[in-house]
Amino acid sequence: MSEKSPEAIAERAARLAAEYERTCTGCAQSAVAGLLDAFGIESEEVFKAASGLADGIGLSGDGSCGALTGSAMVIGLLFGRGREDHRDVMKPMQSYLLCKELHDDVVREYGTARCHDIQRRIMGRSFDLLDPKQLEEAMKVRMLEHCAGVVGRTARRAAELILRERSQGALRPQSGG
Repeated sequence: MSEKSPEAIAERAARLAAEYERTCTGCAQSAVAGLLDAFGIESEEVFKAASGLADGIGLSGDGSCGALTGSAMVIGLLFGRGREDHRDVMKPMQSYLLCKELHDDVVREYGTARCHDIQRRIMGRSFDLLDPKQLEEAMKVRMLEHCAGVVGRTARRAAELILRERSQGALRPQSGG
């Protein structure tokens, strides 16, 4: 498998995203970093923007999976609507459809896209990561390893969707940033 083959790119996104989750934490940023690195894209702004999305947004556990939201950000970066087209309601449709497909894949795999519900599915319970005691408990049950699996799998699927669209000639030119 060539380093530039679609399979290699998707595998690299999965491997990097999972490794970033294990070593750096921040599921949304880990997914973003893995995807950006696998595709050779530099975007400090997108990476930074993902920092508040971990553990269902702001460590709440009550929002969408950070791996899903971070991956959706990269899809939006590549296929989304720019400011110049903000009034064109159809311009973001490709991004919407790809993100919906990714969302539906996460729901098929885990039965939900909500962070705490995914935690229950993969670890048998959820954790309030803002509570120091529960954070310690989460680390004891190897939460980062469990979540790394979700982050890697989701980043892989996002990469596959991006590559599919790219192969169909649908990748919009990237603007700066």
